[in-house]
Amino acid sequence: MAAANGSLEGRVAFVTGAARGQGRAHAIRLAREGADIIAADICAPVSDTITYPAASPEDLAETVRGVEAAGRKVLARAVDVRDLAAQQELVADGVEQFGRLDVVVANAGVLSWGRVWELTPEQWDTVVDVNLNGTWRTIKAAVPAMIEAGNGGSIIIVSSSAGLKATPGNSHYAASKHGLVALTNSLALEVGEFGIRVNSIHPYSIDTPMIEPEAMAAIFAKFPSFLHSFAPMPYHKVTDGKNEGLAAFMEPEEVANVVAWLAGDGSATLSGSQIAVDRGVLKY
Repeated sequence: MAAANGSLEGRVAFVTGAARGQGRAHAIRLAREGADIIAADICAPVSDTITYPAASPEDLAETVRGVEAAGRKVLARAVDVRDLAAQQELVADGVEQFGRLDVVVANAGVLSWGRVWELTPEQWDTVVDVNLNGTWRTIKAAVPAMIEAGNGGSIIIVSSSAGLKATPGNSHYAASKHGLVALTNSLALEVGEFGIRVNSIHPYSIDTPMIEPEAMAAIFAKFPSFLHSFAPMPYHKVTDGKNEGLAAFMEPEEVANVVAWLAGDGSATLSGSQIAVDRGVLKY
């Protein structure tokens, strides 16, 4: 992980899907830059159609410990991003406790697999409701507090490589992530007058529980042509002080470095941008 430089000292960040994976990495990285954290995660199964294990209350507690170890304060709560009232209450409580809101990382998301006409209504509705509608609810809960604070700020919407290209086998996921691009761009224009910037990031092959090798292998075995749409991540050298060697997936902390930059003033000229976090895979 890149060295912290205190670029967010005195600021407050709201991170969804914060219990583990990318969300935890974002929360801890922003804390290392000086931000106090409002952390949300459902900490329970989202739907029977999501087959990988759900985050737990203990996962969220581990995020809390990581933020506190970075020397920052944290308000963490089990909140479903599909629940607007719960998000509004959490944001209000966070602003009351910390005094402001400067950064939003709309990270919560889920994934399942199937051809578009074979998806069940519950599969489609769950993915779209969490990824797209849930992100809209996060924005609706957070933006008024950012405007009220009057400090400008940065909103980072976590889309996916699937928000920039076709990904057969998970069209509902791709549709939700493409929708986040439109949401990002429109919101950037709407909140610019308040000094708030909005950008989307598009990670690829991040080592989190959402990566289900068995489920992906089953889809590709059944529909071999789909494999061509998923270029392999180039192996890259890992040197983090603990591990040495080559990795086929990126670590969440690598994405968090990009999030931290977008949250801070060093990216002040960027708004309405789509940033691929993929080691160039989308150029294949």
